[in-house]
Order: sequence, then structure tokens, then C-alpha cells
Amino acid sequence: MAPPPPSGASQRLTRTRENDVGLLSAPPSHPNLRLLPLSEQPTSQSHSDTPAWAATAGQLEAFARGVAASFGIAGYVLVAGSIGFGALVRDMGLGIDFAILSSFILYALPAQVILAAELGRGASLLAAAFAVTLTSVRLLPMAVTVTPFLRDHKGRRWRELLAVHFVAVTAWIEAHHRLGPLPVHLRLSHFLGFGSTFMFFTAGSAAVGFMIAGRVPIALTAALLFFTPAYFVLSMMQSARLRDDWLAIGLGVVIGPLAYLVVPDIDLLVAGLVGGTIAYMSGRKSR
Repeated sequence: MAPPPPSGASQRLTRTRENDVGLLSAPPSHPNLRLLPLSEQPTSQSHSDTPAWAATAGQLEAFARGVAASFGIAGYVLVAGSIGFGALVRDMGLGIDFAILSSFILYALPAQVILAAELGRGASLLAAAFAVTLTSVRLLPMAVTVTPFLRDHKGRRWRELLAVHFVAVTAWIEAHHRLGPLPVHLRLSHFLGFGSTFMFFTAGSAAVGFMIAGRVPIALTAALLFFTPAYFVLSMMQSARLRDDWLAIGLGVVIGPLAYLVVPDIDLLVAGLVGGTIAYMSGRKSR
């Protein structure tokens, strides 16, 4: 008796074996559709973008590679913005110690600029602290999203806490770009390498901007001051993904100058609160 004809399911999907590895063959109408052999499938321990040096690197080399990685476009843009911040500090009548210490303690140019602007205008310390706090809230979700990459493979908590201090816009962007392809045990050291270097870039460049602001022509000083807002605008435009993001940027550009004419002491605070709130509400309605 002839064997029964194969069922429809068997005709649509047949199992073959190749080198003792199971493959699923697609139907004849889709000859190129199949599952890869297990040996070809990516695993959590392999990544096509993993740099060659990571295969044999230790913690010290991963840190050194992070330091070297900071000497790129992101680092140069950060240097330019920090030079502008140093010139702004001098223009506000504050000292070079403020430019350097705020870079190490705050390590966030938007917060540093707001603090310098508020103190330079004679605002109270409480009002300045409140404005800085509002601008720094954005760092919380950034820290939350990058923290899974910053686990110490030996459980040394102090290294993880130190790494969180380096979470700012530039370091956050570089972390998502660089850490994923690396082996898990190298990620934290690599992040500490470029994160700490970015911080020293900020402090050193702020000091340079402060010192040269009074020794160069006024036109160059004005250009140095322009570095900071230009850096912020370009950073926001680079990270903008949704319509709400672009709406918030546009509203800030419009509301900022108007707020300066009406309430110059808290213009940045008003522009951020009003523009951000409108963009947020607009996004909620659209969803």
C-alpha cells in the first residue's frame, strides 16, 4: 500500500538536516527564506559590531580606549561649548573657580549656564537652585536607560555610582553608541574612560574660555559666548525624534526672547516651563 500523501502542513514546511544542525526549509515559493544554522546565529556573547580590540582587552585597556574615543567630534563640540561657558562666566562677573568647580560638581552645561546666569543677575540662591533642579530632571531618565550597561562585573558598587555622575548628554549619546557591542565586563571601564575625559574637557575648556575672554577682541568674545547656545540647539536637534521634541525647540526659540523682555530675571525658566508644557500637552492629545 502506498504511503499516505503528506499533509498540507508538511508540504508547506519540511525539516532537513545539514551538518547535524537543524534547518527549516521554506516552501518552494520562498526558496530564500530559512533559519540560519545555530552556529551562524548571533548570541549574547557575539556582536557583528564588536571592535577587534575587545576580544583580548582587559579593564585598563578598555578604560584607555574610552579615553582615546573622547578625542572625536563629540569631544570637540563639548570643548567648544565649554569655552563659550567660560566666557559667559567672566561676562557674568563670576570667577574662574566657579567655571571649574561647576564643571566638576554639576557636569551639565545647561545647569551650569543657568546657575551662572541667575547668580550673575543677582538672583537668590534658592531661585537659582530651583531653576538648576528643573533643568537637571531630564538627566534622571537618561541615567535610568544607561545604567544597565554600567554594571560592574565584580559587584563594586562605588564604580557604578561614580559612573552615574558622568551621565550627561554627550556621554549618554556616546554610551548608547559604544557600549552595546562591547563584552559586558568591559562596558563600565570603557564608559569611565570617555566619561571622565569629557568632564576634564569641560573643566579645562571652561577655564580656557574664561582666561581668553578678556584678552581677545570683543568680536571673538561674542563668538565664544555664542558657542554655548549653539551647542545646546544643535544637541537638542540631534536628539529630537518626535514632533513634540521639535515643537518644544521651536517654542523655546520664540518664547525665550519674549520672556527676556518681560521677566529677564527668570526668562530661561519661563521659556522652558511654558514651551515644554505646551509641547507635552500637545503630544498627549495627539496620542
